[in-house]
Amino acid sequence: MAKMEVKTSLLDNMIGVGDMVLLEPLSEDSFINNLKKRFDHSEIYTYIGSVVVSINPYRPLPIYSPEKVEEYRNRNFYELSPHIFALSDEAYRSLRDQDKDQCILITGESGAGKTEASKLVMSYVAAVCGKGAEVNQVKEQLLQSNPVLEAFGNAKTVRNDNSSRFGKYMDIEFDFKGDPLGGVISNYLLEKSRVVKQPRGERNFHIFYQILSGASEDLLNKLKLERDFSRYNYLSLDSARVNGVDDAVNFRTVRNAMQIVGFMDHETQSILEVVAAVLKLGNIEFKPESRVNGLDESKIKDKNELKEICELTGIDQSVLERAFSFRTVEAKQEKVSTTLNVAQAYYARDALAKNLYSRLFSWLVTRINESIKAQTKVRKKVMGVLDIYGFEIFEDNSFEQFIINYCNEKLQQIFIELTLKEEQEEYIREDIEWTHIEYFNNAIICDLIENNQTGILAMLDEECLRPGTVTDDTFLEKLNQVCATHQHFESRMSKCSRFLNDTSLPHSCFRIQHYAGKVMYQVEGFVDKNNDLLYRDLSQAMWKANHSLIKALFPEGNPAKINLKRPPTAGSQFKASVATLMKNLQTKNPNYIRCIKPNDKKAAHIFNEALVCHQVRYLGLLENVRVRRAGYAFRQPYELCLERYKMLCKQTWPHWRGPARAGVEVLFNELEIPEEEYSFGRSKIFIRNPRTLFKLEDLRKQRLEDLATLIQKIYRGWKCRTHFLLMKRSQIVIASWCRRYAQQKKYQRIKSSAIVVQSYIRGWKARKLLRELKHQKRCKEAATTIAAYWHGTQVRREYRKFFRANAGRKIYEFTLQKIMQKYFLEMKNKMPSLSPIDKNWPARPYLFLDSTHKELKRIFHLWRCKKYRDQFTDQQKLIYEEKLEASELFKDKKALYPASVGQPFHGAYLEISKNPKYKKLKDAVEEKIIIAEVVNKINRANGKCASRIFLLTKNNVLLADQKSGHIKSEVPLGDVTKVSMSSQNDGFFAVHLKEGSGAAGKGDFLFSSDHLIEMATKLYRTTLSQTKQKLNIEISDEFLVQFKQDKVCVKFIQGNQKNGNIPTCKRKNNRLLEVAVP
Repeated sequence: MAKMEVKTSLLDNMIGVGDMVLLEPLSEDSFINNLKKRFDHSEIYTYIGSVVVSINPYRPLPIYSPEKVEEYRNRNFYELSPHIFALSDEAYRSLRDQDKDQCILITGESGAGKTEASKLVMSYVAAVCGKGAEVNQVKEQLLQSNPVLEAFGNAKTVRNDNSSRFGKYMDIEFDFKGDPLGGVISNYLLEKSRVVKQPRGERNFHIFYQILSGASEDLLNKLKLERDFSRYNYLSLDSARVNGVDDAVNFRTVRNAMQIVGFMDHETQSILEVVAAVLKLGNIEFKPESRVNGLDESKIKDKNELKEICELTGIDQSVLERAFSFRTVEAKQEKVSTTLNVAQAYYARDALAKNLYSRLFSWLVTRINESIKAQTKVRKKVMGVLDIYGFEIFEDNSFEQFIINYCNEKLQQIFIELTLKEEQEEYIREDIEWTHIEYFNNAIICDLIENNQTGILAMLDEECLRPGTVTDDTFLEKLNQVCATHQHFESRMSKCSRFLNDTSLPHSCFRIQHYAGKVMYQVEGFVDKNNDLLYRDLSQAMWKANHSLIKALFPEGNPAKINLKRPPTAGSQFKASVATLMKNLQTKNPNYIRCIKPNDKKAAHIFNEALVCHQVRYLGLLENVRVRRAGYAFRQPYELCLERYKMLCKQTWPHWRGPARAGVEVLFNELEIPEEEYSFGRSKIFIRNPRTLFKLEDLRKQRLEDLATLIQKIYRGWKCRTHFLLMKRSQIVIASWCRRYAQQKKYQRIKSSAIVVQSYIRGWKARKLLRELKHQKRCKEAATTIAAYWHGTQVRREYRKFFRANAGRKIYEFTLQKIMQKYFLEMKNKMPSLSPIDKNWPARPYLFLDSTHKELKRIFHLWRCKKYRDQFTDQQKLIYEEKLEASELFKDKKALYPASVGQPFHGAYLEISKNPKYKKLKDAVEEKIIIAEVVNKINRANGKCASRIFLLTKNNVLLADQKSGHIKSEVPLGDVTKVSMSSQNDGFFAVHLKEGSGAAGKGDFLFSSDHLIEMATKLYRTTLSQTKQKLNIEISDEFLVQFKQDKVCVKFIQGNQKNGNIPTCKRKNNRLLEVAVP
């Protein structure tokens, strides 16, 4: 039977409010409190309409299992509790079933969990799409591209141990069935300044540490690297090791992922050589040197590092050394070569390192795209996943933060536009009247930054291209002139007098009021970072390398393709990239994931309300809720609404037979909900105020309780009826069995009566026949008697003739018979008592009866002994048998025997079963106990005595500690070969064990007991009963015992006893043990 599917709803068992659109009342405090309440209960996902708000838990949660994937698969977005899988499933099904291209925008600050969210989206899509060898290969390549890009583009920051230092947009391409075909990755603004300098507490990109930690010694030698981090200037040492991160394991993971994605071995080696070259560039140091003409120039201090870099890259050492010392400027047909001072040389070195690494990263992205791109040219459906930096507000904000925040302004602009557009399209689709929604339009801020004439980026490019002295201060002066009157721009040097008194704003800074709040930027470095210049000498030196990858990274270094045109600035490149990205996003259906970091400590179970509030503000989440609630706060298809609330109306419960919309209308009219609180669309019901929805939920909850009571009542009635019918059936069965039993008894009585009648009839017939037979017999006997008498008369007549001749003999025999008769009658009256020990016997009356008299005495004695024995019980017989056995074993052999004759053999002297002290011993011994006696065990080494409990059972001899009852030794009866004792009046005896048995490890046992005769007798009888072999009882004043490997002679001597009747034992040497007995 299939497992019952239990459907839940977003509104069931809510912790807080699952959808912020339903939050009532709506305020910043209630918004934060709702997030905190859900976070404290491990509910990290919350909806704002179709937007998912995700809070980083900083710990693994059991909500991403394959079972969860199946739970959210093909389910309505609001059908289950909020989850990133619900949004992923909604996007995937819209792409597959409705042929709509999708994009998933993941935003948030560093450490908020954007990268993990993008991985979860991709893993969910990979799990629910089709199967097959080719499809699985594509999915594996798409998933394994993440570890490669993370290694080269992620770094440890103070906010995140795996922070993405670049923006990533991946288009995953699907066929008409929804199976992945391939993908295309776009990267934005790699933070290449991190290559040469990292803030305190942060690391360089992961790949540097992974190579040094995980590469083999052979590979390190090939790359001319050492494992010690401190050898490299580009690596910060204060955070070189990260808790919970194993760089060596991650390096193997990256190598494996590169192989899966499709990198060849020589390509991987080339990439690692470029990374090693970048790492070693930081170790090149310069020293100043004056020329003859008075100009300063720089020289490399130690050329060994330069030599190794040239060996790695295949560059001529003199060419690269000159590129670090001179700069050639070309203007039309003229070339001017100038020397570089130390500062300029360091700038050139760092510029080369940054460009080399950033171009390598771009090449990696291009190479991955070649591997994962779709191989077919059929029409494709596209799902884009955007994982890009969130809004950043630091203490020191520079050019990178300015560019990142500009990108977020554009994303916020498109977010508001697409959200409003989606709302408007749904209203039009559902035929609901559209009302204008007031919201803050950040287009004015975007225009301040990107305007082609007066925008900040345009001013920066203009300043970079202007001849003459160009500095960051001249750029700020230009901004003060052009943007002074803009309401979202502030500067201390601005002509607007209201800012002149703002002492919190330094002279070298300007402030922009973004949608997320005010951000102050330091202009230092703006011009240099925007220029991003790499001297042409270095480009040409790189192009001359024999290293194919490095040569491909610097195509502008080709002398045949010299272009005197200035390359585009970093700001203009990023502006163009953002424009392309926005254009791409506007062609797709958007899905949003807003990531929030709960604390700066990267710790679980900590919710910093101030930090979360800051992020909620700059993510514009409250603005998003207000936009969603400006029209109708909640909407739901008629079928789902009717299914959820149909129990509130008698007409719709339990089944509504008509259209779903008509059922909802009947339901709402029955509940008397004001008409201004809802509107009917084509396929959905729209509810304006969350209070109305919560009222419905309260009514539903109360109705469910009533229905539960009704179900319980019906169930109890059914249960009672079932019980009654069961008892009724049982009564019928019992009655039938009773009637059957009664009829059986009646039949038995009739049968018995018939048998009795039959027996009486047969008896009467038998008796009649018997009488007839007796009569016939009497007749025969009478005839026989008459004949006998007749024959007797005839014989007596003949006998009289011969009587006189035999009379003497007859008289003798008669006299003898009378004497015997008198003898036996007198013996009858003179018989002695029946006691077997009575020695009396009547005197012989006649000499000729002597033999008869003795035989009668013997027979009578045997007879009265038998009569005496017949009076014994089985237990008495056993005791006398044991006494008899003891007599046979020890009589006239052991001096102690006569004293034991009058002592009864009790056996169980300790009463173990009654004594609670020995409960543990009783539980351990399962067999019947024959002997339970305290004996003195003789120490084999020194002859000292120790009290032990001696237990004899049917199969074993056991020794236990007298105090604790713990069993010390257990010897099977089959291992006992002999018992030895002296002939003296002592209780000393030895138990000999079979050699090689488990119990004979320490040797034979020596004991002393007050009941020696009884113990030896019972041991003899029990051994004979179990093994069918007689136990050898040796009685001698000298005998041998086995102690481990030695045979020791036990010798009994006359002496004084120190401990009462206990024999005194003394070990003379390794071969003799003397026992002093009285």
